[in-house]
Order: sequence, then C-alpha cells, then structure tokens
Amino acid sequence: MPHSKSKVYFNDRLSRYLFISSAVLVSLIILCIIWFVGMQGLSTFRQVSVLEFFTSSKWQPDSNQFGALTFIAGSIGTTLIAILLGGPLGLAGAIFLAEIAPPWVRTFMRPATDLFAGIPSVVYGYVGLTVVVGFIRRSTNSSTGYGVLAAGIVLSIMILPTVISLSEDALRSLPRTYKEASVALGATRWQTIYRVLIPAASPGILTAVILAMARAIGETMAVQMVIGNSPRFPSSLVIPTSTLTSDIVMEMGNTPFGSTWNNALFLMSFILLFIALGLIILVRTAVRKGAAR
Repeated sequence: MPHSKSKVYFNDRLSRYLFISSAVLVSLIILCIIWFVGMQGLSTFRQVSVLEFFTSSKWQPDSNQFGALTFIAGSIGTTLIAILLGGPLGLAGAIFLAEIAPPWVRTFMRPATDLFAGIPSVVYGYVGLTVVVGFIRRSTNSSTGYGVLAAGIVLSIMILPTVISLSEDALRSLPRTYKEASVALGATRWQTIYRVLIPAASPGILTAVILAMARAIGETMAVQMVIGNSPRFPSSLVIPTSTLTSDIVMEMGNTPFGSTWNNALFLMSFILLFIALGLIILVRTAVRKGAAR
C-alpha cells in the first residue's frame, strides 16, 4: 500500500513537471521567434528612418527606399472590406442556425460550415482569380480586376466559417430564460433576437469578429493571387496593389539575408506579430467581459 501511494505521488509529480516543462519550452520558442524577427526587423532603422518606413509609399529597394505605407494600407483595406462584408453575413448565418433553421437544415449546414473552414487557401484564391477578378474587371473600368476589392471579397468568404461557428456558439450558450422572458413580455421572435439575444451574446460575437480579422489580416496565398502584387498605393479599390503578407511572400526569395531589404521584410513580419498580439488581447478582454456579465 505505501508503495502504491508513493508510485501515485511520483506519477503525479512527474506529470506536473512534464506539463510545466512543455509550457516553458513552448513559451521559449515563441519568445525566440519574436526576438529573432524583432531584432532583424528593427535593424531596418539603421538605414531607414521610422517616419519614412511608416509614412512613405515609395518601395524601391534598388534605390534604398523602403516605405511600407502601401502594404499597411492594403492590409487594412482588405481586412475592413472582409469584415464589412463577411461580418454581417456571418452573423445572419449564425442567427439562422441558432434560432430559425429547422433541425434538418442545421444537420446539413454545420458540416458544410466546417468544410468551408478546412478548404485550403489556394482554392479560395483560385476561385477568386477566375470568378471574382473577372467579375470586377467586367463590372468596373479596371483593366485587370485585381486590387483591394477582389482580395476583400475573397477574404470575406474565407472568414464566414469563423464568424458563423463562434457567433452561433455564443447565441446557443445563452440561458433559455432570456428568450422565454422576452416572449412572455410579448416580444416577437425578431424583437427577441435583436433586442435580447444579440446584446447578451455580444462578447462572443465580438470575439468571432476579432478572430476573423486576425484570419483576414494574416492570410497570404489567397490574397497574393487576387490583389495584383504591385507596390502601388491603393488609391482605388480596383487597382493592383499589395499587402504586408503578399509582399513578404513575393520578395522573400530575392533578398540576401542581413540586407536592408531583407530586414524591411522582417520588420513587416514584426508588425504582423504585433497586430496578432493586439487582436489576441482584444479577444481575451471580450471573453473576460462576457464572463463578468
């Protein structure tokens, strides 16, 4: 019996140390990645001023001009379009699945939503290249159809599974008493959804939108296929331009390690890391507010 107790105690301690060691190892790996990318990226400012990098749209590596404003604006523009299009549509889909759809429709749509989430980015990009870009080219005075609008539309489709799944979970997690009390007071179904359920589930819905933003701003392959990959400031929604991610993937194979050009690409990666960190903090804040309600 004492031997059995000591064995259980040993296994418990061993498991604890293994979990702690794993957590420390993962944390160290993440910190090393951030440190390496940050050190390489910040080295850019030895040759390029901070003001020029963030406010200039002139990206001419051969002339030692590294203004990243074009790529920052492209990333922001595509993400905003994706959220403006995909956010409301995804929320509508979540409301339909959680409150309106009959059981047989839910049985069909939930696996379909999961399937959309698992489709490779290159498939979205290819469909966008052959359908969305062509449609924009025929519908506008654009000569190519590439640009922020095409990328935003493709991204809006890509973020739909995230918005639908998380928003539906937020709506379904609400106590039934919310709906029952609203109906008992004479509210219609739509009044209950609009005035009771959506406000009550707002922290979860906000979390879905923020995670969708993180997916959109970090997407590379699909955006690279439809945005045009030109270092032109996106003064129009239908001119070829670039984002932070698409420019990194287009140029990373052409730059010698340690050069100012290479360091500038690392700096753009560092910016993306900070954006991701900021969005994660927003998600945790939204979750805490939801738990406190």
